[in-house]
Amino acid sequence: MNLYWDLFKTFLLLGCTSFGGPVAHLGYFQHEFVEKKKWITSSAYADLVALSQFLPGPASSQVGIAIGQIRGGIPGGILAWFAFTLPSALIMIFFGLGVGLYPEFWNQGVLHGFKIAAVVVVSHAVWSMGVKLCPDKERISIALLALVISIGIGGMFGQLLPILLGGVFGFFFLKKELGLPHSPSGFKISPLYSYTLLVIFFLILFFLPFLANYLQNNSLRIFDSFFRVGSLVFGGGHVVLPLLKEEVVTTGLVSNQMFMVGYGAAQAIPGPLFTFTAYLGTVSTMTPNGIVGGIFCLVAAFLPAYLLIIGILPVWERFRKETWLQQSMSGINAVVVGLLFSALYSPVWTEAIFNRFDFVVFSIGFVLLMFWKLPSWIIVGLCALFGFCLNF
Repeated sequence: MNLYWDLFKTFLLLGCTSFGGPVAHLGYFQHEFVEKKKWITSSAYADLVALSQFLPGPASSQVGIAIGQIRGGIPGGILAWFAFTLPSALIMIFFGLGVGLYPEFWNQGVLHGFKIAAVVVVSHAVWSMGVKLCPDKERISIALLALVISIGIGGMFGQLLPILLGGVFGFFFLKKELGLPHSPSGFKISPLYSYTLLVIFFLILFFLPFLANYLQNNSLRIFDSFFRVGSLVFGGGHVVLPLLKEEVVTTGLVSNQMFMVGYGAAQAIPGPLFTFTAYLGTVSTMTPNGIVGGIFCLVAAFLPAYLLIIGILPVWERFRKETWLQQSMSGINAVVVGLLFSALYSPVWTEAIFNRFDFVVFSIGFVLLMFWKLPSWIIVGLCALFGFCLNF
């Protein structure tokens, strides 16, 4: 029992203090679980991080789930996710309740400031990911192609086609070895349990849409939408933005205004950015919404992360050094940059930057975040303060 309590309070503390997005989260995990508590070796941790980069979904949450599973079995994996996600999920649900149920109490300038903050943070993410994932002309070209397709075609197809093409182009044209770190195998997870989770994942992904349409059930449709987002987002973090926009804004589940307000507010809190889905479920125009809707959409979005990371672990060591897989994933990672650039243009920029004052605030925020390295929550606070003052 002490093991599970220690697991819970450790991940809960990380969930309360881990600002800075998935890359920063992985740094916190390295310090806590490798250096401080020594729950996992450095090489095994590097292996988990490498695997999380190859899978769709929130990378830091997947690594946390795997560490919890290794430390405490099935209950440990679930407990690790719950504790790490709980603080930010509660904040986003209650923020959604405040904005959705009592909009008259919210200063419109503050809400606009949240939108400008989202432009700052996403611009920084595009720049940082572009430098890292598109270091040569081949991958820059793949990213630009993804940008053109996403803006030109739009919709879910405009998101999925570039991912498919990126994998194909990466296989044929990216011949560099990515050099994943070597670590011994031996993650003690039952293969039967893992393969069962993989079967469940593919059953939900491919058959739930048909079941939802056949039954004409809105709850199943919403669950399918968020599950699909969690299943298709490579890179985690801000990359969830374009897919979520297509699933909830285009379908009328959430308005553009409410979407951007919540996304801006999400930059100011610790923990996984995927908890933005809890806010979306809370402010949804369809049932379930409110607290139940927030929990419902949160579970739907995170469920693929659990099913995939635990399902893949036993076979990861066998395939991880295959050159073709590394090449394809390198192409897909370049596509991620293009898709995020597309989302930066619409809806992020078009919903927030309307005049020269907005542009000035964005520019100042970008410089403070990019070059002065201020935490994102400070940027959000400054943008909200600007909006509040400008509204009077």
